[in-house]
Amino acid sequence: MGEEFDEDCEVIVLTDEDGEDHEFELIEIIEVDDNEYAVLAPLDEDLEEEGETVILRVETDENGDRVFCDIEDDEEWERVAEAYESCLLDEDELDDWEEDDEEEEEDLRE
Repeated sequence: MGEEFDEDCEVIVLTDEDGEDHEFELIEIIEVDDNEYAVLAPLDEDLEEEGETVILRVETDENGDRVFCDIEDDEEWERVAEAYESCLLDEDELDDWEEDDEEEEEDLRE
């Protein structure tokens, strides 16, 4: 799967091996081991499973355009998946901390 994308877009279209287009929401771009990876969520009902995301490596083609590429190395995929999960945990901890902080402020007001 490979398709050019514009960083400013939240919804992108990828073309599969059969020539069919599928829409994805660009959730996040993360960097692992000096490479960029796109975390995508399928918007097509036939691809959508609860909480499922797709991770693709971001590369530059011969024209200087950025493209999505499958991650074929299992170890590389595991490193990227772990990095993304770690980001999610950090965000959850930050959300919890912000909620706790808001509760403390409310208690002080009373």
